[in-house]
Amino acid sequence: ALAEKARREGILALEESLEELDDEFMKSGLRLVVDGTDGAVIKSILENELNAIENRHLGWINVVTNWAGLAPGYGMMGTVIGLIGMLNNLEDKSSLGPNMAVALITTLYGSMLANWIFTPIATKLSGHNALEVTTKEMIIEGVLSIQAGDNPRILASKLLTYLDPKSRKLIEADVLKD
Repeated sequence: ALAEKARREGILALEESLEELDDEFMKSGLRLVVDGTDGAVIKSILENELNAIENRHLGWINVVTNWAGLAPGYGMMGTVIGLIGMLNNLEDKSSLGPNMAVALITTLYGSMLANWIFTPIATKLSGHNALEVTTKEMIIEGVLSIQAGDNPRILASKLLTYLDPKSRKLIEADVLKD
């Protein structure tokens, strides 16, 4: 709709549509277009912003991934502490069971934290990051196409290349219909 409006009414006509946009990334890109900024400058600004977003995401993904790697080690530390307590009190048979339980349960906790909590969180964060990066790459492509005055059908074809073949076929019928 924005590409059609820009082609029909001119780039400046997009200014009134900017406030209706929810996506700040798209809004800032289109604001640069409306302001008459060169395409190479727009691309540079938006790609730098995208890189900053991705680096922030990757920082947190690495933190959670590191937690997943450290959790079993902390579990083993608990196991060693439990075994030390058990070996320290070998003469007291009543303390063997509780100390052995501590030794075993801490290994379990470390493994559970790594495999049931931290690794799935890191995987989910990675998936969300990939989706956001692809979405923003599509926005950059769209903004630059609008700035270049591309035909909206050409723009739609460009954006469809970002999708997997199955999704592309589902959307092509609606987007590229005559």
